Amino acid sequence: MIRDGGVTALSSAAPASDAGMLSGQTLAYVGDSVHDLYVRTRAARSGAPVGAMHRAVVGRVKCAAQSDGLVRIEPMLTLDELTIVRRGRNSRAHHARPRGTTPADYSRATGLEALLGYLYLTGQERRLNDLLDAMEQP
Repeated sequence: MIRDGGVTALSSAAPASDAGMLSGQTLAYVGDSVHDLYVRTRAARSGAPVGAMHRAVVGRVKCAAQSDGLVRIEPMLTLDELTIVRRGRNSRAHHARPRGTTPADYSRATGLEALLGYLYLTGQERRLNDLLDAMEQP
């Protein structure tokens, strides 16, 4: 759920140990949706036409942009968060990476998504929103 420009967990948070048992791909699956909803909500507040919002959102949630976002926030991450990123980055997808995406960008984007999924599932809303906001800073 999005509230006041940020992400709020829909249900009670899972203990970190429970979320920590999920695969990097599963965390990334959730994190992808969290990031997409965050970016779409920011776009909706712009008042732009839907087509323009869609183009802006696609530009922000593609692998290259997520990879750049990870590079931007990496210095802010704790050792535990870096471990989650590494788990996501090193996980092997059972599907082809999107066309036009480099293996390095896809790997970093998956690591970022895993972190976002982990923070969401463990109810670390403030940290999640701080990182998402930092990714969007110019």
